Formats: sequence, C-alpha cells, structure tokens
Amino acid sequence: MQQHIPVALERCIALLTPAIVRATNPIVIDATLGMGGHSKALLETFPNLKIIAFDRDKGAIEIATKNLNEVIDRVVIVHAVYDEISEVLEGMGISEVEGILFDLGVSSMQLDTADRGFAYSQEAPLDMRMDQSQGLSAQEILDTYSRNDLVRVIRNFGEEKFATRIVDNIIEARESGTLKSTKDLAELVKRSIPAATRRTGGNPAKRTFQALRIEVNQELEVLSRAIPQAIKAIAIGGRLVVMSYQSLEDKIVKSEFTKATASHTPLGLPMDLPNSAASYQLVIRGSESATASEINQNARAQSMRLRAIERVAA
Repeated sequence: MQQHIPVALERCIALLTPAIVRATNPIVIDATLGMGGHSKALLETFPNLKIIAFDRDKGAIEIATKNLNEVIDRVVIVHAVYDEISEVLEGMGISEVEGILFDLGVSSMQLDTADRGFAYSQEAPLDMRMDQSQGLSAQEILDTYSRNDLVRVIRNFGEEKFATRIVDNIIEARESGTLKSTKDLAELVKRSIPAATRRTGGNPAKRTFQALRIEVNQELEVLSRAIPQAIKAIAIGGRLVVMSYQSLEDKIVKSEFTKATASHTPLGLPMDLPNSAASYQLVIRGSESATASEINQNARAQSMRLRAIERVAA
C-alpha cells in the first residue's frame, strides 16, 4: 500500500463520530476519495459503517481500491464529480446520509505523479486534468484562450497581481512555440515577476499553476453546485465536514454554511417564529486550521481550513 498521511484525520473522525454513532446502519459520503486514507480510517473505526466514495480521477480510484482491499465490501466507489451527489444518491435509492466529508483541491497522488502536470517543480506535459478522460488540458487552455480570458483566469483564480505580465509572455511564448511543459511555464512566470517580489512567498509559479488547475477542472463552479447538494443530503443529526486549501474554496463553503444556518425570522424579534428557525447549525464557529505538529508531519496541511455543519431539524 502506498504511504499517505491524510490531512486532519483524527479531527475529521471526531467531527463525524456523533453523526455516525446515532444510526444503526450509518452511511458516510467521502466526496473526495483520493488514495482512500480518510475512508479507510473511518471504516476501521466504525465496523457498521458503509461509505459511498466519489472521485473523478481513475488513477486515484485504482490506488484507493487496493488500499481499501480489507474493507472494500463496505465501500461503493463511484467515478463521478462531487456535484453529482444528488443524482448518485437518487440512483441508489438513498434519501439521506449521516455524514459527508470533502477534502478539496489537488491530491497528494496527483501532485506526486510527475506526468500529470500539477507540480511546477517537475518537468511534465501541461495537463492538470483530474479526470484525464475528458475536458481541456492546461496546454489547450494556454494555446487557445484569448488574452483577456487568460488574464481573467490567472488574476481571479490565482489571485496574481502580475497576471497581465504573465499573460503577455504566455502569448509571446505560444506564438514562438516555446511553451510546451510545466518547466517552460514555471520559468516564464518567474521571468514575469519582479525580482524583489520573487524573494518572498514561495515559488512564484504557484499562483498561476493553481489558477490553471482550477480552470481546467472547473473546481469553483463544481464546488458551488456540490455544497448545497451535500447540505441537503445529510440527515437530522448528520454532519458535513469540509477541508479547503485556498481562500476561493473556503469563501464558497463559508457562504453556503452561512445561508444554511440563517434564521428566517425577521430581524428584531426576540425569538424565532414557528417554522423559521434554521435547520442547520455550525459545529465549528468560523474555521479551524491544522495543528503545528500536523503541519510538521504533512506540509499540505499548512493552508487547510476546516469547517463543519450539522442538521438539527427537517
């Protein structure tokens, strides 16, 4: 089995435990299966638990299936994107589940597989598709998007203030045929950013690679559709736990949680009107970050923000 340290593993189990133990035959959705670390730990902790696991990456599913071999009889693995939760549950005849877990962003397996093109530190084709069976690759986006669209993607999804400089160099490089790999792009970004700025904040290519990955996989649009479906799918007493790794993801999760936990009673009244109280409540006020010891063990945990919500009424 490949070695892998799931982020916030013990905390996720603790947050989901009250929802799982209240049910006789609990079901949890692992919306982002990856290599199966969270699912395996949950299944080993709760012998009566069944998991429905989603992943769009066939490579991840293959690895996770092997890693979950000892408990595979209690897992249904679905090759699907997590904005298909409602459709998949309906097809399985399931109306609600006890828990849902999201571990967003790019997986360790995807980062560590050089030829996937997610890592700016390794020479590879510019792919970045989580599902390599469909969709535009990063190379196709760089080769075909207009200047304005490239600026929009890199500025909005990478929060990159030098987006116009980077894009002007991308246009020049694609016209000369010199933008063909992750190394080409990483070096181009480095040249585009002033030396004084490059001295802080890590690898200067990080923001551009993030932006392209988000665009390639339509991550924010998918997440905006998925979180409301997940909120609706949890049973009374059920919990939804989400780990985000960058501010754009976390903003979407926070917004949807805020809407779900809002009372419909008009402002100024001393108590909720009948049928106006919120059906959900926050399990965590605001968000939590990883502990210092976990960050030392797993660098990916450094930017993690954890949020959780519970359904308290129909």
